[in-house]
Amino acid sequence: MHAFSRPGSVPGLARLQVSSEESSMINEIQRRMIGHAALILFIGMLAGFGLLVSLIGGIELIPGTIMPISIVGGTDAWVRAHTGGILNALLILGVALALPPLGFRAQAAARIKWMLVGTGWANTLFYWAALLAPNRALSFASNRFGPSSLLSVIGLGPALLFVFISLFAAVLLARRAFAPRS
Repeated sequence: MHAFSRPGSVPGLARLQVSSEESSMINEIQRRMIGHAALILFIGMLAGFGLLVSLIGGIELIPGTIMPISIVGGTDAWVRAHTGGILNALLILGVALALPPLGFRAQAAARIKWMLVGTGWANTLFYWAALLAPNRALSFASNRFGPSSLLSVIGLGPALLFVFISLFAAVLLARRAFAPRS
């Protein structure tokens, strides 16, 4: 059972009494969310290498000597892929840890999980597609940045869908956080 499952362990949160089976299911949901967060974090951190190469124009293997490397995407796109990946991972991680104190049951926690894990992966795909798409994957059609491509659709489609899904998840989290204590 979670530490918060014991009556009286957290004042005002007695509603969190759950069976050991329910607690085990929530633990598994949290583990999966943390695993996905770790993978998205890893990809975001890898983008940091692309950011470094885009900033200095190569890799410094020997101090004072930069080996020139050409890399796709502008520095601003690498910044977004790097920071966006890290922030999406932190979002998933934070919500995973917040599920028990907010009193989510396993079924509701599973819905929140797919909403936010899906958001993390959709955004990760978007950031990386934006590095390669001539129009930065900001629209399905051509825009002022360049012509549309298959990468535009691959990057924008899932990200756009999960914008609305993640907004709904945020409402569910806020409602639970501000719900009267029972």
